Amino acid sequence: MDEGYIKFNARWKKALPLPEKALQNLCYWRNEMHRHSLIGVYENGVGYGNISSRLRPDGQFVITGSATGQLPALSPEHFTTVTGFDLDQNEVVCSGPIIASSESMSHAVIYRECPEVNGVIHIHHAGLWEFLLHKIPTTDAGAPYGSPEMARSIIRLLRETELREQKIFVMEGHPEGIFSFGETLEAATAAIFSSLRQLALNT
Repeated sequence: MDEGYIKFNARWKKALPLPEKALQNLCYWRNEMHRHSLIGVYENGVGYGNISSRLRPDGQFVITGSATGQLPALSPEHFTTVTGFDLDQNEVVCSGPIIASSESMSHAVIYRECPEVNGVIHIHHAGLWEFLLHKIPTTDAGAPYGSPEMARSIIRLLRETELREQKIFVMEGHPEGIFSFGETLEAATAAIFSSLRQLALNT
């Protein structure tokens, strides 16, 4: 399993964490995702899932750092700010106490394409993944997680399908991987829990 490994070129500038108050809502929803095992760690010790929120209108956002999935609760030192990215160069620019999540490029293109979006969540759930696969917008089977190919596949879905209205998609080339987003993190989590209720009704 290559889950969790960073596939982009990281231009990371180590810096102090953001103030705790600025991250309060982000921490809350990340810890809720962990409590429901939608963000967490596999038995082999490899973490999964990440969450972010928009910091500035220009697309800068705060995201969980790499290798934090195993922690039940996060604090400011576990988040970093993505200040830029370049798909052609496979590069992510970030600043903070920890390097940005391996899925940062996927988050970045959602913020760039959707100015109305302020929160993005990437979870893992095998049953929900199988239930939603190809029933909702689904990324290309050949697009690996954390790659420019995945980011471009997400852009295609945002431009060519009803994804901007549905606000949730499946990553075919990344088993168990699901993304949701919304005008707030609350809206992003609502899309996930709504889908989980549908799964429960159909099993």
